Amino acid sequence: MLTNNDIMKKLRVAHKLRDEDILKVLELVDFEMTKPELNAIFQKEDHKNYQECGDQLLRNFLNGLIIHLRGPMPKKTENPAPKKNFTKPHPRRK
Repeated sequence: MLTNNDIMKKLRVAHKLRDEDILKVLELVDFEMTKPELNAIFQKEDHKNYQECGDQLLRNFLNGLIIHLRGPMPKKTENPAPKKNFTKPHPRRK
């Protein structure tokens, strides 16, 4: 079974991200983390500085990665125009 740490490692390799890049991705979603905290996520489980990656960190990283790759979502208009129904009624058969 993959852990959150494994998923973070695989995403880092797949997208060729350095520690600084990951920290910038996390900043996009206003999630602050230090470099030593991040390095603890990528340690082996038996290492003394190993830290388990929580769901909140992974969720924020994925949301930041989406923004990093696609760009921010466009702003929705406050008062959208009402949608008009352009379908014609079905004619009755005789």
